[in-house]
Amino acid sequence: MTFKAVLFDLDGTLVNSLEDLADCMNLVLRDHGFRQHSVEEYKNMIGNGIRRLVYESLAEDVRSDELVSECYDFMMNEYRANCITKTRPYSGVVDLLIRLSSRGIKLAVLSNKADELVRKVVSSLFPEVHFGVIMGSSAEWPRKPDPSAALEISRRFGIQPADFVYVGDTDVDMQTANRAGMYAVGALWGFRSKEELLASGAKHLINYPTDLLRVF
Repeated sequence: MTFKAVLFDLDGTLVNSLEDLADCMNLVLRDHGFRQHSVEEYKNMIGNGIRRLVYESLAEDVRSDELVSECYDFMMNEYRANCITKTRPYSGVVDLLIRLSSRGIKLAVLSNKADELVRKVVSSLFPEVHFGVIMGSSAEWPRKPDPSAALEISRRFGIQPADFVYVGDTDVDMQTANRAGMYAVGALWGFRSKEELLASGAKHLINYPTDLLRVF
């Protein structure tokens, strides 16, 4: 196969952000008198943006729009200050990105996390890597699994979607890849299971970041 670009999800794919997200969300829950969750429980709440994370973390009987918005504001303030406290690239990710770049493969990041936070995490943790496009959630584009943002990245690169590999760790990522017409690769080191990735349309699974090089 001949691919010219790779579009990466961020959380659970390039970086392990689970503890920072869990710590910040639990602080919000604690301060509001609600039950906190284990780090493991948060694996199934991440991937659809922070507002959805807030919604999922609250008990069903208290999920009013007003409370979700209030907790979201608290969560955003806390997470802005702590989004790279414990978050780090997964082992092998930086090596993969450098080796892809050396082959002339274009790189992009697409996340459902707020755009400002995506840019902060990427610029802080990958200063030596050039990403042609870094895109997080904003009012301009609908969130994944809507393929619009992925297709916009394709347009900006001037590369057809079929020439993209899309790497992610959740059902949302695999659905986005397939809807955009990109080659869906599931990252097994992330937050979700092999079964979920395959059921959502993964065309290929990798156990370690540099395994992606075999696709090329």
